[in-house]
Amino acid sequence: MSSRSAAQAAADVAALVSLEGKVALVTGGSGGIGSAIVRRFREAGAAVLNADVPERADDQASHFLPCDLADPASVRATVEGVRAAEGRLDVVVHAAGITRDAVLWKMSQEAWSDVMRVNLDSAFHLLQAATPMLRERGGSVVLIASINGERGKFGQANYAASKGGLIALAKTAAQELGRFDVRVNVIAPGLIDTPMTRSLPAEIVARARAETVLGRLGQADDVARAALFLGSDLSTHVTGQVLRVDGGQCMA
Repeated sequence: MSSRSAAQAAADVAALVSLEGKVALVTGGSGGIGSAIVRRFREAGAAVLNADVPERADDQASHFLPCDLADPASVRATVEGVRAAEGRLDVVVHAAGITRDAVLWKMSQEAWSDVMRVNLDSAFHLLQAATPMLRERGGSVVLIASINGERGKFGQANYAASKGGLIALAKTAAQELGRFDVRVNVIAPGLIDTPMTRSLPAEIVARARAETVLGRLGQADDVARAALFLGSDLSTHVTGQVLRVDGGQCMA
């Protein structure tokens, strides 16, 4: 390959992965995984808006939208804020999530409801509010679920159910929005090294590491790079899929 053709090929690849001129909304963009996605998307040229609870605003979130994801009205107002600020929306990433772990017989109604509202209900309200803008030009939606939404997890009935619901929601939305050139996919991480997971007991972390075939925990940027793939033109014919980013932790 000549130097000129090699340079052209490199430019073509760069164009495919570029988000230049696109607007992305990331919920939970101040969290461990969310902040890595915000950073990668900005590096790819996108105008990124981070929607998270007010107390999680930080210096790197120059386009921060305070949002209570458990409140449908707040979610709708956030999406309206994107239209007011940018006039368009091309990529939506739902990275917000919480845990309230307990075995079934000890789980409170509040613990169940809180996780469902933040992890699953908010995704529905987000998709519903964002769909009008996404339909205008086409786009990509990425929901961050978990391998525990596919396999279940002891002590996480609420969390696993919410993440399994995200997968079903994404597959349905992919069918409904495909005719508008809107792709909807899921990333299912395994145990990722984030501030949230660092509080887990050492034996749980060791067990998760032992389950992987790569022999290490995932990093937030592993998920961010997968999100960039699904948000960019590298994945223009990929929709309704679950992409596991788990080092082989779950292969069933």
